[in-house]
Amino acid sequence: MVIDFSKILNKQQRQNIANAFLTPFSWLYGTGVWCRNAAFNAGILKETSYDVPIVSVGNITVGGTGKTPHVEYIIEGLLANYPQYHIGVLSRGYKRLTHGFVMARDTLTPRDIGDEPYQIYHKFLGHIALAVCESRRKGIEEMLKIDPAINLFLLDDAFQHRYVKPKVNIVLCDYNRMPYNDRLLPLGTLREPMYRMVKQADFVVVTKCPNDIKPIDIKLIKEKLGLFPSTELFFSNVNYGNPVPVFPRANVKLDNLSWMSSDDFILGLTGIANQRPFVKYLRQFQAGVRVMHYDDHHDYTREDFKDITRVYSQHKGRRKFIVTTEKDAVRILNNAYFPPEMRDYIYYIPIRVGFLNYEDREFIPELVRRIQA
Repeated sequence: MVIDFSKILNKQQRQNIANAFLTPFSWLYGTGVWCRNAAFNAGILKETSYDVPIVSVGNITVGGTGKTPHVEYIIEGLLANYPQYHIGVLSRGYKRLTHGFVMARDTLTPRDIGDEPYQIYHKFLGHIALAVCESRRKGIEEMLKIDPAINLFLLDDAFQHRYVKPKVNIVLCDYNRMPYNDRLLPLGTLREPMYRMVKQADFVVVTKCPNDIKPIDIKLIKEKLGLFPSTELFFSNVNYGNPVPVFPRANVKLDNLSWMSSDDFILGLTGIANQRPFVKYLRQFQAGVRVMHYDDHHDYTREDFKDITRVYSQHKGRRKFIVTTEKDAVRILNNAYFPPEMRDYIYYIPIRVGFLNYEDREFIPELVRRIQA
């Protein structure tokens, strides 16, 4: 006999049972994290410093804080205003099918270097060097051998990778999931306790803030984070651009989602860690919306595209489009299984980071000041 607890217990009771079950595992995880950090702090595990300044962009939660658009914002700001920097970007290349050190080049695909590194590399093609490697130390050393002109490194998602000692640590926090309201894995989404961010972050950026965030909210966040006076605190938001065809030669135009009416239909397609802001964005328009969500960095299969095409065909609409994220677009563009007959109808929404005017400071000049200190 199988007991369906969902019919016996309410949501809060089920959550309490799950919390009780997961709490010992969270304690064990926290103990392991504490021991590892203590080993680094005591010098048992060694951090390596380099003559080239290194900026780490990371977080203390599992995914979804906006690391890639912030890395792109930093690259764009440095290229525009500080041309003396020859930037090297180093990432792990999550969910790539290769192993070890791989230097990005035009002939490689997202499967070779990962979707986010591929996106960054092609967005700044010819202006940066980029590589992927599980070992950040090996990655830095190999990149310097190949391109000795690199004089600034950006490490993507490297706050937990303590074998490299960065000159500047940037830690991102999601406004909708602040660390002081969270718990350690697997009870919550924290990779490590908030105190390490407080102790070792040079910059904390609260991401995905509402455009109309109140001064009192900023004050409360600042108080609850409890950062040192030397830590720079910034607030950023996400700005969505107009739709862009995934396949550049699309014959059916979709210039602006606001032009769609209630007679139109959007099939949202996401394979990202936190799809909620993107879905919320799609639902603000008049068109009917259905969303198909896959795991973060999902590698779409032939069967996935059959399901997507079936759902798309079932829905009626005067005009119908598939609208996806920029990260998903990278994987779809390079996927041979995507149906050719659907290429005219799939668009992605580009996103850009914007920094809120907080205490009349600008992020890029403050970052450069820390790099040069």
